[in-house]
Amino acid sequence: MSGLVDRALGLWGMDGADHRLFAARENEVHQVRHAGATYALRVHRAGYRTDAELQSELEMMDAARRAGLHVPAPVVSASGALIHVVDGLQIDVLHWLEGTTIGKTGTPLSVPDTAALFTAIGREMARFHDAMDDWTPPARFTRCAWDHAGLLGDTPVWGRFWDNPTLDSADRALFQQLRMVAGRDLDARAPGLDYGLIHADLVRENVMVHGAQIQIIDFDDAGFGYRLFELATTLLKNMAEPDYARLKSALIDGYRAVRPMDTGALDLFLVLRAATYVGWIVERLDEDGAMMRNDRFIATTRALAEEYLSAKH
Repeated sequence: MSGLVDRALGLWGMDGADHRLFAARENEVHQVRHAGATYALRVHRAGYRTDAELQSELEMMDAARRAGLHVPAPVVSASGALIHVVDGLQIDVLHWLEGTTIGKTGTPLSVPDTAALFTAIGREMARFHDAMDDWTPPARFTRCAWDHAGLLGDTPVWGRFWDNPTLDSADRALFQQLRMVAGRDLDARAPGLDYGLIHADLVRENVMVHGAQIQIIDFDDAGFGYRLFELATTLLKNMAEPDYARLKSALIDGYRAVRPMDTGALDLFLVLRAATYVGWIVERLDEDGAMMRNDRFIATTRALAEEYLSAKH
């Protein structure tokens, strides 16, 4: 991979730049130092996104940056392109953001004032949604949609959670019932819900703090969706916190300080967000630690589904 990175850096006029593998999740991220500046070179997972989708992601990030949000800025190559394909892999380069992520999923939060942090995250989330509503994407813009079809249709964005092969008969029946009831409820509520471009993955690893700044990274799953889905994504990964109720209120209050938010359907989007992970893990069940995560995703979705469905009776 080092040779591939070296060749890619040449396309950005950074021949001989120092680099190291920084993270390997859906994509590989290499930290690059060149001419006194630091960059993130991303090697994208083969087949995960089309060139058009990646171009749109980068344009979306640049629009957020121009609106005053603290997000990574795309870097054009020597030929003026945002994306190049090297050895069959898509590569782009971003300016590096200094700062630290707010935590790791599954590990208790360790920050001085969690309520203040979540208030700030809520504000930045709302500012991002404002920026996206104020921006007119180019005609070629194409990203996924976290709508009814993307969450509950025959081919959801992250897969058919009700068909996860590890489900036992009870969970399979529960998740099929959830799909039916949640689909009906989503259709009924959809006309009154705020819908537009969202980040779709504002979990702890994708929110950074640098001084007083809240920074948003990793737009890999960004697309069209309900703004409550955005809120639910952040809340879902913090439900185990002992002061979750306080964090939830802080996040919502921070959002509402900038932009209106009707949370009447929040429970629906919490269970829908949980279910997406049960579908997402299916293609990754052979990865290290996947079965443990799979069991956790199923257990979380089971608990939320039982609670949601029981409230319907």
